[in-house]
Amino acid sequence: QVQVVESGGGSVQAGGSLRLSCSVSRMSFDGYAMGWFRQAPGKEREGVSCVNWAGVRTYYPNSFAGRFTISRDGAKNTLYLEMNSLKPEDTAMYYCAVRYGDCSRSETDFDYWGQGTQVAVSS
Repeated sequence: QVQVVESGGGSVQAGGSLRLSCSVSRMSFDGYAMGWFRQAPGKEREGVSCVNWAGVRTYYPNSFAGRFTISRDGAKNTLYLEMNSLKPEDTAMYYCAVRYGDCSRSETDFDYWGQGTQVAVSS
């Protein structure tokens, strides 16, 4: 059974930075895409970014690309999300997810999920 565990969330002031990590066990990156989603209070879960097995990165929407950077370390089976210039509206539970196939913006396309890590940004 694939296990997905996020870490790195916390409380920061606006303009600050956080680096989220997602450790995935019992699988390799071959043929898999890994993504970050987030869910703010009272809102639906939304896609943030994804990287596929070839290392191609996608940001949803494109505006995240200026502040967020997704990366992975194949040797450690770990996915990262570097978040800079954080805003109060970035406050949310951030989830890591894995699917066999290419990146997708739809959460229903992902097979394995972590429990999430909370990010709180104060003004």
